[in-house]
Amino acid sequence: MASPIEDYALVSDLHTGALISRNGSMDWLCLPRFDSPSVFGALLGSSDHGRWLLAPEDSSAKVTHRGYVESTFVLRTHWQTPTGAVRVTDFMPVKDRRASLIRRIEGMSGSVDMRQELEIRFDYGMVIPWVFRGRDDDGEHLSAIAGPGALVLRGPSLPDAENHRHVGRFEVRAGESVDLELTWYPSHRPVPPRQSVDAALQRTIAYWQDWGRQCPQNVPYEHAVRRSLLVLRALTHEDTGGIVAAPTTSLPEAAGGDRNWDYRYCWLRDAALTLEAMMTHGYEEEALQWRSWLLRAVAGDPEDLQIMYAVDGGRELPEQILPQFPGYGSAAPVRIGNGAVGQYQADVVGEVMVALDRLRDRGVPEDHFSWPLQRALLTFLEKHLEEPDRGIWEMRGTPRHFTHSRVMMWAAFDRAANAARTYGLDGPVEVWEGLRDGLRDEVMERGWDPALNSFTQFYGSGTVDASLLQLPHVGFVAYDDEKMLATVSRLESELLDGSGLLLRYDTDTGVDGLAAGENPFLACSFWLVEQYAHTGRLPEARQLMDQLVGYANELGLLSEEYDAENGTMAGNFPQAFSHLTLVRAADAIAVAVAAQRPPQPSRQAPVPTTEGTR
Repeated sequence: MASPIEDYALVSDLHTGALISRNGSMDWLCLPRFDSPSVFGALLGSSDHGRWLLAPEDSSAKVTHRGYVESTFVLRTHWQTPTGAVRVTDFMPVKDRRASLIRRIEGMSGSVDMRQELEIRFDYGMVIPWVFRGRDDDGEHLSAIAGPGALVLRGPSLPDAENHRHVGRFEVRAGESVDLELTWYPSHRPVPPRQSVDAALQRTIAYWQDWGRQCPQNVPYEHAVRRSLLVLRALTHEDTGGIVAAPTTSLPEAAGGDRNWDYRYCWLRDAALTLEAMMTHGYEEEALQWRSWLLRAVAGDPEDLQIMYAVDGGRELPEQILPQFPGYGSAAPVRIGNGAVGQYQADVVGEVMVALDRLRDRGVPEDHFSWPLQRALLTFLEKHLEEPDRGIWEMRGTPRHFTHSRVMMWAAFDRAANAARTYGLDGPVEVWEGLRDGLRDEVMERGWDPALNSFTQFYGSGTVDASLLQLPHVGFVAYDDEKMLATVSRLESELLDGSGLLLRYDTDTGVDGLAAGENPFLACSFWLVEQYAHTGRLPEARQLMDQLVGYANELGLLSEEYDAENGTMAGNFPQAFSHLTLVRAADAIAVAVAAQRPPQPSRQAPVPTTEGTR
């Protein structure tokens, strides 16, 4: 049985990521990419679906401390047993061009008997590999092969076969160190050689700490912001620049429910919002890499635009159900692929245009391809101007004219006009301005309900939606606009749950085409923090922010949703959307705090004197 979501740690090599539970079980890993089939899938079932357990043999052993090496994804877990203590260091080496997981066990005191259980299940738990012992210049190793993929385990005291798994035991005494390395490789190639664990560890720590050095310091929620930015980097594929929404699939939005989706892909919206958060803190290089990914992914006929792609820009993401998995906490079905890939979501081009506009403002010029592509996206949007869509929440019900989507279309044409007017880029600026202004008039007429005194979820709905909190983000209205403040008041009265968290919308209306009931999305509450901070409600912003940051596990990781009633995380984990909105909320609080500080008295230069001089 899988551990609670909040008990997991992420390690990443910028190509894929593994989830390791507090009890030392690596329960989720897809190789060699985030969106590859799993080789460890116990997260969605049992050990029979694959896992790698490493823990003291004594069942009374306790974890006394677990944390990352500062500003890295190098995980250290301290175990105490009646006979001694050990420290386990788990990490995925970066910059070595192969997918490896290293687990180092160091004896801290006395002696500890360690147990290792390795169950490799390729192709989402369906394939038991052929496992055999081999020997080369680096010594004995254990190899597992199934079709195109293979894994090799190196280390002392290799485990032995036992009921379709491999089990091993070894002793670690004070001052001793044992290194285990599991490496993926294409099965048609030679077994990769052993690498220097010391060098890999040093290189990996240095990479993450160097990257994190640019994170803000001496600001509100500094540690949460730094960890969130690191998470966003960890979910970015080093080679392609694609940013996945999460490294997992089908962790349920509600216990036992069927809102279980595959998030191991690159949503244009999520990635664009991620880049806005990262650019605020100076990470233009990552933004430029994503722009290159975007150009490759959406190249071709604009009519073929998708709202999400594979890590490498691939388009084929058909939604499938995997019956071999019972699901996390028996929440079925388990899905791979995502049916939303074929949806029309009118807001996506707007979010992309806003992010690329920010990139221009940061001084990054357009190249020969990037601006023509943006013009093609605008042509696509103009062609579908009157078409209802599925919205930011990927509704599976009837398409609507969602107010948020119409505002993001406004933002797309607004940023296009700004590119032409400010940067001299070519295009029909008068047409874009006309479309922009027409959308503003339309939203004010049809998306604002004077009788209810609020913007609405979609035209004529009479209901509200947390996505309306994004209207000020793109400058459609000011944060303190009276219409926005009235909308916030209605959101508070209708969508705040008993724990003070904001729901996305009322699922009882059936607008999403799914069964009612879900936990609050953390991103929505972070948006509310941002709104409070920008409208003079700083104490409330801080109070809600403290509550939200408090939901992170001791490693600073957040899931998609939170079940406050039971004190548990829900949804895919760790979730980029939660972390990027945390960064925005913290930035808004920092601005509000700075605005409250009394102005510092200016220091006047000393008046020159001629005393004592000639």
